[in-house]
Amino acid sequence: MKTEVIIVAAGAGKRLKSKVPKALVLLKGKPLIAYCLKVFEAHTGIDGVVVVGASGSLSRFVRLTRSFKKVRAVVAGGVLRSDSVKCGLEALSSDTDMVLVHDAARPFIDRGSIDRLLAVLKKNKAAILGVPVKFTVKKINRKTLDIQETPARDLLWEAQTPQGFHRDVLVKAHARKSKEEATDDAMMVERLGGKVKMVMGSYRNIKVTTPEDIILAKQLLA
Repeated sequence: MKTEVIIVAAGAGKRLKSKVPKALVLLKGKPLIAYCLKVFEAHTGIDGVVVVGASGSLSRFVRLTRSFKKVRAVVAGGVLRSDSVKCGLEALSSDTDMVLVHDAARPFIDRGSIDRLLAVLKKNKAAILGVPVKFTVKKINRKTLDIQETPARDLLWEAQTPQGFHRDVLVKAHARKSKEEATDDAMMVERLGGKVKMVMGSYRNIKVTTPEDIILAKQLLA
């Protein structure tokens, strides 16, 4: 089955206090997106990559991706994350069967995690990477901050990317987009009643969002 990856790289990086899109922030001299591009480029199970970049910096994304042979398209993203994923879907090859959606701000995705995800997708329509939460989580009242519930920790996992879907499932989910923005693609599939499998990811697969995350990322590269 032909598998392509949509790399979502249109984020502005405001919480990183960056003047460039988050995906272009340098980590030890290389843009964040370059790290995951290298992994997908080397993986034999990935047939192509579509990069969805910030519209104002699209020429920079085009130059950056020229050395990666699997990158077959670089397109401008939308205002919301879901808009950007939809732009990526429209740029996929017509014969693509499975789609992985990955955040460019997760530079430490590894081959083993991708292998596990692809294996589960052979028997399931949707699956995502994640890891069990390490800490106690509290559900609160948004207005008063009173604690309402302490969910059982062994039932909670932290979602990661890539998230994988059979193409028809993801296209359908985006076609029936809710007015309330979803925080990830799995949530959009869930809203349609679709089953999504959780697959063990890696605690190294962090998302770089704040300046503190850059410090941690540098330590992981050491």
